[in-house]
Amino acid sequence: MSGVGANLDNAASVRANRSWWDANADEYQAEHGTFLRDTGFVWGPEGLDESSARLLGDVAGRRVLEVGCGAAQCARWLRSSGASPVGLDLALRQLQHSRRISEQTGLDVPVVCADAGRLPFSDGVFDAACSAYGALPFVADAGLVLREVRRALRPGGAFVFSVTHPIRWAFLDDPSHRGLVVNQSYFDRTPYVEHDESGRPSYAEHHRTIGDWVRLIAEAGFALRDLVEPEWPDGNRQTWDGWSPLRGQLIPGTAIFCCVKTRQG
Repeated sequence: MSGVGANLDNAASVRANRSWWDANADEYQAEHGTFLRDTGFVWGPEGLDESSARLLGDVAGRRVLEVGCGAAQCARWLRSSGASPVGLDLALRQLQHSRRISEQTGLDVPVVCADAGRLPFSDGVFDAACSAYGALPFVADAGLVLREVRRALRPGGAFVFSVTHPIRWAFLDDPSHRGLVVNQSYFDRTPYVEHDESGRPSYAEHHRTIGDWVRLIAEAGFALRDLVEPEWPDGNRQTWDGWSPLRGQLIPGTAIFCCVKTRQG
């Protein structure tokens, strides 16, 4: 059962998405693990790679938090680049995949199973934070997560995160020509919610416009330094759910917000 549903509070979103990711982590890693790479940092389905984009800058010697790390592929790349990363994810099963990959690669990273809206870290302990499609699209209160990440960062620390580009909310989620049709308002913030057979929410995604994100970032105490909208590269023939070369060459699929913690507050 699925569809665009009524507003969902933060606790209900957390419960639904923890259950969904625990149940679907195996399938997700089997389907997308090759693209993500065991030790790789891609910002989205376009394949923009941190090894060349350097949106986090020089990470060597820095403590970096990956929010919504999944199997911690990005955190593992950070470690291989000289950083001291910590991965955090809501789903225990995703972190079990992280352990599997660490054992296979011999490149271990510490991971924590926790809610991104309640980070189990002291104030100012990280030099930077990142999130590649992790946590923020799935929470009802994105401002809470942003404030928590800011709290855990030192003054001047960077937070770079990617989400589905908000314009995609207006289009059918279809990688073919059908996905070029606008079927709902870009300004409709009603979340997408799936329900189980008993009617309980079992998955949720929350839509915010570009303006919503900019305001949330500012209200949380960050300065927005850049907004990156990766173009679809010619060599990427991968189709990933609603992302495809056809759509990617016409409309953006990913938005990457590059923020820095302000010294005030």
